[in-house]
Amino acid sequence: MPAYLDFEAPVAELEGKIAELRALAATDKTVSIADEVKALEKKAAKSLSDLYQNLDPWQKAQVARHPERPHAVDYVAALISEFTPMSGDRKFAEDFAVVGGLGRFQGQPVMVIGQEKGHDTASRLKRNFGMARPEGYRKAVRLMEMADRFGLPVISFVDTAGAYPGIDAEERGQAEAIARSTDCCLGLGVPMISVVIGEGGSGGAIAVATANSVLMLEHAIYSVISP
Repeated sequence: MPAYLDFEAPVAELEGKIAELRALAATDKTVSIADEVKALEKKAAKSLSDLYQNLDPWQKAQVARHPERPHAVDYVAALISEFTPMSGDRKFAEDFAVVGGLGRFQGQPVMVIGQEKGHDTASRLKRNFGMARPEGYRKAVRLMEMADRFGLPVISFVDTAGAYPGIDAEERGQAEAIARSTDCCLGLGVPMISVVIGEGGSGGAIAVATANSVLMLEHAIYSVISP
């Protein structure tokens, strides 16, 4: 079943009716529901369109965080060929909230960096809900510096509520790591494109989004602090 947000209740109700009719038709072949289903589908599509044309700011934030919204790993799988993941910051540890590696975009060799939230409970815990620790930003710096050395453009996918604010992250220099990553973005001699695919929260997003070109998907958000 699709995941519906609270303001999508009218659409969920219509989709429920459509599912009930189809279930009825599956058990009773004498029942003709084609016209009614078509009418309900049209009504549901219009209701959804009307809702998304008039979203308030909080509803926009909800859509940006939608559980079924594609994540960085999905875009990498769909857009980047010959992707070779790279791990670790060479100083402390691997941070699973940041994915990165070499690949090709439309035949062009590129370095890819993405903030990954995870798709289910286990992967969200593993990836700390997309909130990177200092080692994640130092990993991003390592990959950007490598891209700069080899003349590879950088593509970053931004999707985070912000950098992890835990005491362990602060003890390992979270603020310095964010600042160093931002500075690295500014100093790159190769082109960098950043795409906000979900939410871009605070310095945690800016650290990998200070690019030559910054793009945002529809219903994505970019804010100075996580709403």
